[in-house]
Amino acid sequence: MTIDLTGRVAVVTGAGGGLGRTHAMALARHGAKVVINDMSAPGVEAVVAEITAAGGEAVGCVCSVTDRQAVSAMIQGAVHRWGSIDILVNNAGILRDRTFAKMELDDFELVLSVHLMGSVNVTKAAWPFMQAQGYGRVIFTTSSSGLYGNFGQSNYGAAKMALVGLMQTLALEGRKSGIHVNCLAPSAATQMTEGLYSADDLKGLSSDLVSPGVVALAAEGAPTRTILLAGAGAFEQAHITMTQGIYVGDARDAAEQVQAQWSVISDRAGELVPDSGAAQYKHEVRHTLAEPVPA
Repeated sequence: MTIDLTGRVAVVTGAGGGLGRTHAMALARHGAKVVINDMSAPGVEAVVAEITAAGGEAVGCVCSVTDRQAVSAMIQGAVHRWGSIDILVNNAGILRDRTFAKMELDDFELVLSVHLMGSVNVTKAAWPFMQAQGYGRVIFTTSSSGLYGNFGQSNYGAAKMALVGLMQTLALEGRKSGIHVNCLAPSAATQMTEGLYSADDLKGLSSDLVSPGVVALAAEGAPTRTILLAGAGAFEQAHITMTQGIYVGDARDAAEQVQAQWSVISDRAGELVPDSGAAQYKHEVRHTLAEPVPA
């Protein structure tokens, strides 16, 4: 089935090049009208021209996602121009890589500000319009660095995992309003990866091979509360899971029992994907109802 985004209005941040550019181009090819946001005016102009030349509709907005007033004006401008805001791709980001011991806290805070608060700012501006129209698709850009860790990227990893937590809650809050919220964890050779990996490492990691995932997450039939991994033409899904665990109650040697049973606690047989944070509490309470307290 062909994905048709005709009539949908999309905003893509960090779209002056790299992944953001290919996301915007892919959305436009499927019929969406696209706002191209970036800090680089030449980059924005080039992508708008590229989409327009291909027969699509696009406008540019040069501003930082950390500028709340400018971000609000961008979203309101899109609604004023085209009547709605249907798709938001939070892609803007920066790197300030160093080991935690050597990292300046200003660089830690800056990465959090752009990746996390930048995404919050744009989503907060778009959210009421999506609620009012009863429809929305929000995509946050997470990373394997956040999901699984990466040496020298404590700031980036913290920001990227925070976006997963944001997605988990907004997906629950947005469901009644038809707003689907998901995360994309891309593997691609971009300006942000220059100098970090060898040419062999990056071979085949074209950003064009990631953007079909964005189109799928922007579609009417998109899932919600999903972490989609994408790279080199492959797509996978990540989950935050919970094992069955053990029950020790208020035994005097509870700490020792935990220490002695790490292998049981970590056994992934029968692990769960909780439907909300309350699932942890409910699972633990069921233990108390089903099992006697050890002596």
